Amino acid sequence: MTDNNENIMFTSFGLDQRVMEGIDAMQFQHATPIQQQVIPEIMNGRDVIGCAQTGTGKTAAFLLPIINHIITSEPGDKIKALVIVPTRELAVQIAQQMEGFAYFVPVSSLAIYGGGTGEVYANEKRALTSGVDMVVCTPGRMISHLNLGYVDFSGLQFLVLDEADRMLDMGFYDDISKIISFLPKKRQSLLFSATMPPQIRELTRKILHKPKEINIGLAKPPEKIKQEAYVVFEDQKLQLVPLLVKDPEMKSILIFGDTKTGVKQLSRQLKKVTQGVEEIHSDLDQSEREQVMNRFKSRQTRILVATDIISRGIDVEDIDLVINYDVPHDAEDYVHRIGRTARAETQGRACTLIGPREQLKFASIEKLLGKQIEKSPLPGDFGKGPEYNPDKQRRENSGNRRFVRRKKKPGVNRR
Repeated sequence: MTDNNENIMFTSFGLDQRVMEGIDAMQFQHATPIQQQVIPEIMNGRDVIGCAQTGTGKTAAFLLPIINHIITSEPGDKIKALVIVPTRELAVQIAQQMEGFAYFVPVSSLAIYGGGTGEVYANEKRALTSGVDMVVCTPGRMISHLNLGYVDFSGLQFLVLDEADRMLDMGFYDDISKIISFLPKKRQSLLFSATMPPQIRELTRKILHKPKEINIGLAKPPEKIKQEAYVVFEDQKLQLVPLLVKDPEMKSILIFGDTKTGVKQLSRQLKKVTQGVEEIHSDLDQSEREQVMNRFKSRQTRILVATDIISRGIDVEDIDLVINYDVPHDAEDYVHRIGRTARAETQGRACTLIGPREQLKFASIEKLLGKQIEKSPLPGDFGKGPEYNPDKQRRENSGNRRFVRRKKKPGVNRR
């Protein structure tokens, strides 16, 4: 297969005609670069490390060859594929894509994640004991089932770890290792990650056998996204957002905050001045989150204020404006966040509010993008914001570290 962006059709992979019917129904025609490279390797039985961002088409890259393998192999009533993901939202999305691709084939799937009722848990247990072809799960929920002793992985053929870097960031390393200890040694393992830090490398050495490594570079934000930023003091952020969202032509607005507290505060502020505002964060149970997301997708909700719980892996079309209320901690997260807008052929706008202590983080984003992002002036009645000078913050941080090193240790008396 080629490494470039040729318009390779899905018909070139030799997939079963029944799988092709599902692809046609989902209106997929040309394979993305990650699909071009990953699908043939999986179909040839290779373990794969895929380094690729959300939005590159990696879900279809592993689902399609797995579905193809299941329907062209000996039938059986045991679990054949296990996909482990960091969040409930991603589990639901993958299960939905699986349902679409497998519409014309006898392949069953189940999404397993925390936060459901006792009845949901009982349904999961029935499926895990009676047999389901593919399980998509979050680590904690699967550990809960495994601890009760009824999950049978003896027939497992595929293990997929999706967004592995994020799972490790969330502290799931031990849970993943425990789940893998229940799996047969002979299996095909696929790992997908946006980044490849040392801990991911260690994990791949443990669970993959002579893997094919495929790297798809970080996709820069589309040129159709108008990127801008405001350099502000922290107390100016809460005043500025209502002005940014007041244009009635913007029908769908997504605002990211770092903390649940900040998201709740901003949501309360916006509800005072406009309608159609909701919030989403980890304090909501799963059914509440799904209801909020469904209302946002269907445009019943105009403004959604969210933590990073939905920055990756959630497919919402036609968002007019993305606001970073807080600068993302990771430069790549910025790309994920603003990538929610300017989908397909639409235009989009992304706006970031840079507080005094966030300038270094924003400078790292500009370095990743390879360009300066326009700093818009504050409205006339706001007064002045701080100067944008990341180097000054770097010097101050360096000075503070030196001061800490030189501080007297507690309990040590000077003579």
